[in-house]
Amino acid sequence: MLHCNKYLEDCLGAPVALADNPCFRGKGWSLMWFKNLTLFRLGEPFPLDGEQLAVRLEQRVFQPCPSHQLSAAGWTPPLGRKAADLVHAAAGRLMMCLRTEEKLLPAVVVNQALTERIALIEDEQRRPVRRREKQELREQLVQELTPRALSRSRNAYAYLDPADGWLVVDSASPRVVEEITGTLRKTLDSLPIVPLQVQQSVAAVMTAWLIEGQAPAGFALGDVCELRERGEGGGIVRCRGQDLTGDEIRGHLDAGKQVTRLGLIWDERVSFLLDEALIVRRLQFLDVVRESLQDVADAPEALFDAEFALMTGELALLLPRLLASFGGEV
Repeated sequence: MLHCNKYLEDCLGAPVALADNPCFRGKGWSLMWFKNLTLFRLGEPFPLDGEQLAVRLEQRVFQPCPSHQLSAAGWTPPLGRKAADLVHAAAGRLMMCLRTEEKLLPAVVVNQALTERIALIEDEQRRPVRRREKQELREQLVQELTPRALSRSRNAYAYLDPADGWLVVDSASPRVVEEITGTLRKTLDSLPIVPLQVQQSVAAVMTAWLIEGQAPAGFALGDVCELRERGEGGGIVRCRGQDLTGDEIRGHLDAGKQVTRLGLIWDERVSFLLDEALIVRRLQFLDVVRESLQDVADAPEALFDAEFALMTGELALLLPRLLASFGGEV
């Protein structure tokens, strides 16, 4: 607790003080804590500070999806629509938010309309509709239906840590990750990032932890895991709320299954599910971390700032320890 408060004071440059802030209790405005982490290494030093990055993001500010278009994407303030800053900076780390909007045009709707259109042509013109014409009719129907389609939008978050060389995306979805990295690459003209790689096989190391019945120093085993048989098409066993050192898990390990996902707790501060691709899922900052925000000022912006600084500070401590458990980075 003490070192968290000191960390926040160092990051924010001022003492922190909120005992009963409704935002902290989850009833008001607050940072959306990251739930999943897809990690990239910056291939070279990031050349922009927060203000310079914001100027670049302004080139692709989110605009609502036009009636004739199926989707749109652009940058929006991380603090919400009422905010103005496209980049939120704290402790040298730069947070961004990509907003995407999609028209909901289910394939079943298009297919039904296409079937009716084809039947009408065949009845009126007494001829079969060939494949190429069907494709043209489908494209025409999509154009006709798009302006009437409902739309949905979502925000996706990421932050850059230039000092430690990270791009951290708050998603485990390859599609969302590609949307953020692809849009950021187009915005900056270049984004030299590489997926995270470590020296040792993640699955083999996690399997060894379960065989030994303990995680490396600083970590503890959780109660969730996924085990998979070797080879393509192998069986999968998923366990939740279970003693991972018990006989049942031991039986699967003795049968040759490997651990592909494993629940871990770091320093009694952060819990998560790690998979063999080094994607962090179900990330939770435990009470001992969140309690350090009890003395933050009432202003929503100050709370967001403190939460972002605390979250990224905890991850800056966790990630090197986690990678070291697999022999360090390649």
